[in-house]
Amino acid sequence: MTWLMYLALGAFAGTLAGLFGVGGGLIIVPVLIISFKLQGIGGDLVTHMAVGTSLATIMFTSLSAIHTHHGRKAIDWRLAAMLSVGIVVGAWLGGYTADKLSGPLLQRLIGLFAWLMAAQMLFGLAPKSGAQLPGKPVQVAVGGVIGWASGIFGIGGGSLTVPFLSWCSVPMQRAVAVSAVCGFPIALVGALSYVVHGLAHEGLPAEAWGYVYLPALIGVSLASMPFARLGATWAHKLSAVALKRSFAVFLILVGAKFLFFPG
Repeated sequence: MTWLMYLALGAFAGTLAGLFGVGGGLIIVPVLIISFKLQGIGGDLVTHMAVGTSLATIMFTSLSAIHTHHGRKAIDWRLAAMLSVGIVVGAWLGGYTADKLSGPLLQRLIGLFAWLMAAQMLFGLAPKSGAQLPGKPVQVAVGGVIGWASGIFGIGGGSLTVPFLSWCSVPMQRAVAVSAVCGFPIALVGALSYVVHGLAHEGLPAEAWGYVYLPALIGVSLASMPFARLGATWAHKLSAVALKRSFAVFLILVGAKFLFFPG
């Protein structure tokens, strides 16, 4: 039953990710927190396990996205490499930072981030392009900030990377492709950080590697990739405005739960 549950969760998360055009982390983290509690996995570590497991699942989904963008020759590998240098350090520090936070505080931070993303979707908040790409040291520093925040929230970083590159006048197709590449080091290093920093904690389930819960990782990863393609197909048949508003409402509800009723 546990495996079936995580396959169903992966199908749900993948479909919504494909429908709304966002990384699955914004969906997987809250769903995993709820599912862990239904399983009877309690304590202060549930949120950390949800974030760590979410990052681990993003490793696999990001590879599919990279393959697609590379086939279309849309990836600026030099820019992706510069950002990834900072991302590697930042994602590791994100896992370290999260490990020092209590479960309820980490949930409140995720809730606040969900509300910020909902506001961006509802009101179309985005920096206007006009700036130019900064030099390599600044690109590395920005990558560090993106990796650090993504490591805390359990996301692939697209909601941060794409707006930054768009502000720097990078064409949208290229920005999305670079963001897809950056999602892999965020997920890989972030997940490793959650594994290492979680190993010292007692009370974790037997199937967990640190803060990464293997049944959820396998089940969600297997189902989310094919269902993300299904969701993307449905998205072309539905109103983009309605989809954005629907997902914004979902994020508002998730944010309210985590901000006011954590734990």
